[in-house]
Amino acid sequence: MEVHNLHGWQVSIPQALNIQRELAARVSRISEVGEPRFIAGVDISVNRARGMATGAAVVMDYPALKMVEVKTVNEKLAFPYIPGLLSFRESPLVLAACEKLTVTPDLILVDGQGLAHPRRLGLASHLGLLLDTPAIGCAKSRLCGRHEAPASEPGSSAELVANGELIGAVLRTKADASPLYISIGHKVDLDTAVQWVLACCRGYRIPEPLRFAHLAAGGNLKQKECVPAHE
Repeated sequence: MEVHNLHGWQVSIPQALNIQRELAARVSRISEVGEPRFIAGVDISVNRARGMATGAAVVMDYPALKMVEVKTVNEKLAFPYIPGLLSFRESPLVLAACEKLTVTPDLILVDGQGLAHPRRLGLASHLGLLLDTPAIGCAKSRLCGRHEAPASEPGSSAELVANGELIGAVLRTKADASPLYISIGHKVDLDTAVQWVLACCRGYRIPEPLRFAHLAAGGNLKQKECVPAHE
């Protein structure tokens, strides 16, 4: 999978903030998701004691949602932990894993925020731009904005709003489970993002591509468990 180098990674905090503001203007909120053949999930697992992390990319076919490829990269973290700038800490590892993929996904689900970010450029938007691929932010917790509680039934949602702007949806994916925070990453609109997150949920709170990416980042998933991409 090709990565577009839009900026360097050896940057100061002020430079990172400026990059976020500049790239936020490039995010497309118009859906380019048709009928995806392959959907990827990306995640990262951090060993804080060692300062190391594993980035994982898992590609699944759709609609069967069987794994067709798993790639991981283990490297030292080069950017400090700063809320709102996590994409500068996590993106290099996720991108390195994506570069190893031989199956190019049509859509990427990201364990992180998209537009639901103070500068409207969370990890999902950053990765979507760098990979030039439709991406959806699918976070387990809120970074910014306010919302009402969605109803308890799966598929129920509430608007996530910041300063009068709709920045995401608070989506119940499983009954009696905490909701997920869904937002536009890149080349997708919010309704489409919600639609595909629900389409990828198979009885768990977390959609399958992200659930398996989490397992892969933790070392609990192997390439040998995949099926050929043409099946």
